[in-house]
This record gives sequence, C-alpha cells and structure tokens, in this order.
Amino acid sequence: MNTEHIIRIFQRVLNTPAVDTYSDFFELGGDSLLATRVLSAIARDFGTELSFEDFLDQPTPDGLFDKVLAVAGRAGLTCA
Repeated sequence: MNTEHIIRIFQRVLNTPAVDTYSDFFELGGDSLLATRVLSAIARDFGTELSFEDFLDQPTPDGLFDKVLAVAGRAGLTCA
C-alpha cells in the first residue's frame, strides 16, 4: 500500500478524479463526516488507525500516508 491507495480513497469518498498526492481534502470539498469515511477506509485497508487530529494536521494523501507509516513504525508494523 502506498500514497496512491490513499488517493483512490479520496477519489471514491469525494466522488472526483481530481486528486493528486498533495491535494488538500478540505479544499476539494471534504468535510468532517467524509473525513471519518477516509479514516475508516485507511484503518480497514492499512490496519492503522489515525485520529481526526492526524487528519487535520495532514489532510493530503501524502501527509496521511506519512502518518500511517509513523504509526505503523511505532507499532512495529510495515505497510506492504
């Protein structure tokens, strides 16, 4: 799994193909309810739970993937 996977999650949740690595979820029209769907998909697909604060801190696919790697690293997991 990688940043591209989070891009696809954003595209699905926001119903738009206009997402790249540095797209800001909220600037694309996302809101807190849709953000919970993204967080749920990340938890399901990556096996790593992020907080809403993590999302607010890094609301881009690249930033969220960095958060996933950091959490997985602390837990001794890998994102294959």
